[in-house]
This record gives sequence, C-alpha cells and structure tokens, in this order.
Amino acid sequence: MNKITNHMPTAQLQALDAAHHMHPFTENAALARKGARIMTGGKGVWLTDSEGHKIIDGMAGLWCVNIGYGRTELGDVAKAQMDQLAYYNTFFQTSHVPAIALAAKLAELAPAGMGHVFFAGSGSEANDTNIRMVRRYWDIKGQPEKRIIIARHNGYHGSTMGGGSLGGMKAIHDHGGKLAGIVHIGEPNWWAQGGDMTPDEFGLARAKELEAKILELGVENVAAFIGEPVQGAGGVIIPPGSYWPEVQRIVDKYGILLIADEVITGFGRTGNWFGSTTFGIRPHIMTIAKGLSSGYQPIGGSIVCDEVAEVMGSNGDFNHGYTYSGHPVAAAVALENLRILQEEKIIEHVRDVAGPYLGAKWAALSDHPMVGEAKMVGLMGSIALTPNKATRAKFASETGTVGYRTRERCFANNLIMRHVGDRMIIAPPLVVTPDEIDILMERAWKSLDESFAAIKADGLFVSA
Repeated sequence: MNKITNHMPTAQLQALDAAHHMHPFTENAALARKGARIMTGGKGVWLTDSEGHKIIDGMAGLWCVNIGYGRTELGDVAKAQMDQLAYYNTFFQTSHVPAIALAAKLAELAPAGMGHVFFAGSGSEANDTNIRMVRRYWDIKGQPEKRIIIARHNGYHGSTMGGGSLGGMKAIHDHGGKLAGIVHIGEPNWWAQGGDMTPDEFGLARAKELEAKILELGVENVAAFIGEPVQGAGGVIIPPGSYWPEVQRIVDKYGILLIADEVITGFGRTGNWFGSTTFGIRPHIMTIAKGLSSGYQPIGGSIVCDEVAEVMGSNGDFNHGYTYSGHPVAAAVALENLRILQEEKIIEHVRDVAGPYLGAKWAALSDHPMVGEAKMVGLMGSIALTPNKATRAKFASETGTVGYRTRERCFANNLIMRHVGDRMIIAPPLVVTPDEIDILMERAWKSLDESFAAIKADGLFVSA
C-alpha cells in the first residue's frame, strides 16, 4: 500500500512545494523565498510541523476543524463507505443512502421549516447555487425581473466567480471582475466606521441601508439579501444587537429572500447549531460547509426552507448541480461528524464551558496598550489593534502592517492566530479545554507584547 510520509528534510519539502504548488491567496514568489511551514500531524487542537514543533491551532484549520484533529472514527467511516459505494451521482433520478441520511439529519438540526438540502462540494459552490436558485425561484413565481442580490462590503461568500461576486472584497473583484446583478451595502463594523454613534444607533443605520437600497433599485427587481451572521473572513465583525432584527423586519416587509451564510457560523461555532439561532435570524436559505464535516472531507450545501423548495420543485428541472453533490464518502463522514458533535455535546461545551471561559479571558485583552475592541461570540473572536483606543484610530502605516507583524509573532510562538488588516481573529476547534485556552491566551499575550515592543521601536505606533 502506498503511504504518504514526511520522508524528506523540511528544506527539501519547502523547495518541492515552491517548485510545483500554487497556494491560494498567496504571493507565491514571496512564499517560495520564505518557505512554507509544513504541517505533518494533528491531534485535538494541536498541530505538529515537520520540525517537530507543537502548535496550538487558534483558527481550527480554516474555521472548519470543529471536532479537532485526529478523530479516527471519521477515517473508519470513510473507508467503510469507499468499500461499499465509493461514488455515485445524484443526477438522473438516482440517490444513495449517505446523501439521503445526511439531508434528513440536517433537516432535523436546522431551524423549523428548513427541511431541504441541495449539496455542493464547498461553501463557495453552495453560494453559486444560491444565486441561481433565488433567480429561478422568482422566475417560477412569474417575476423574472427579480434578479438583483444585495450583499455587504467586506462580506465573504467564497472565491468562485459567484461566491466572490457576492462577497464584498475589492481585492477579489480586482482579480477577474464580478457578476452583474449583485450590489453591496455597508457592513455593521462599529469599531471602524461607527463614528460618534452608539453601537445600537450604528447597527440600525447600517440595517436601514438595506431598505434604502431596495427602494433605490425597486423591490420588483430585488431577489435576495445575503449576509453572514458574523462576518468571519472580514475580521470577525460581530454586529450590534440592533442590526439583525432590523434586517429581518426589512426583508419581511418587502418580501425578499434572506440567505444566511452559515459556512463559518454553522455547527456550533457561536454556541448554537447555527448562527441564525444565536442572532434570531429567520432565513429562507442557509449556506453550509466547513464544520459540516469538520474539514475531514470537502462538502457543502444549501439548507432550503420548505416554501422555496416547494416552488423550486414545481416547474420542470432545476438545471444546476455538481459531479460531487452529496458525494457518498463526504456525506458519510459528515454524518459521523454530526454524530460526534451531538452525542459528545460539543455545542453545549461551547455554550457553557469553552465559550464563556475564553470570552472572559479574551475581553481582558482590551487592557493591552495596543488593543482597542476585544469581542467574542461562542468561539469566534477578534481584537482591533490601534495606536489610540479613545479615538479608535487607524495606524499611519499601510493597513495590515501591524496586524501582519503581530501574526508573525504568534506563528513564531507556536500559536495560529490570523490577521485581517489590523484586526487579529481567532476561532479554535470547539473541543478546546480551559487548560488549552490558558496556553492559547498566554501565547497571545506574549505575541502582542513582542509585537508592541517592535512596532514602538520602529516608530510605527502612530495614528493616521
């Protein structure tokens, strides 16, 4: 049997990686000069690299390894399914047991009335599905002109052409453009954009931008609004409490579809099965991926409310799908992942133990001289780095300079904590224990102290 092993020295692995492997969201020439860090193992919240260092993974992979690394049960399930039925599609009036069972389980876990699932291979693919689905929905209802989807600046919905277009990140749009019929409104980022308003005043103001945009475009032309319950890749922007209730009022008033992108917030991240529950959102469609399988297999999908599914199934074929929609191995692994989450009460652990414990320690970071806002919901949090807490000032240096340098100190201290501009963000595996949280926070403080000393010494602790 062929087995992939770490049989080369780190330098050789880095050279081979640089020679042939194109990394996502990376300047590959710069990475080739620096050399990638080679991960070789994982257990629980810990990673091991090719040099034998033990790294605490404060980002759960890419927001996805909810049950932690090294759960051999998922590999056992994958092998058993491969041996029985490695692949079959769900086109052409066929189905298979794993897809059937997973769809039924998701309908059980989802909010009431969300009883249907269209599978994809990733969250990006699922959001591409959502574009076509909401437009087809309005076609069938005799309103084909309802095609515009409203999203938010700095939102993230994947990096396919469809998902990247829904997202509000200019850097993605600059590399290939974006689809027509998608427009963006402001994000509920009070720290950076709230000015003199209170958080609740600002949350209402940003929500009301949705109503203004609907009226500007004409309700007869607007199909849907999409938003993450908490903007993840945008910097873990936890909206003011006033925001989502007002958005819900607006979509209800004008009868447009609401898509909650739960790719990051789903499957326990916020202390409930879905972020929509945490924030009282009543979506028509929820985008899912990541925690659905804890990253052990690539799988995503759209959980669809009964009314939309009934309309979609009432008028001919829905001409859309993927080779790997509901892949039997991925579906079987996702089912086992959901079993572990449920039977081991991992969501309850987030809500009652890990979330409150990390949240209290995280909030104390606001005492650091370089930290302004420190916020967390469940097990996803962010800190805003600033040279002046009172004015919520930006740094005079190019945005992201201080954040990047802080991230590098985290990495050097064997903590994976990501930066988005000059925000630091964290989302550890949901199984993290209080003892592990203590280690994480010790390394976070150390990294912030080292970064603060360095940027002061370099004259960078200056307001714009």
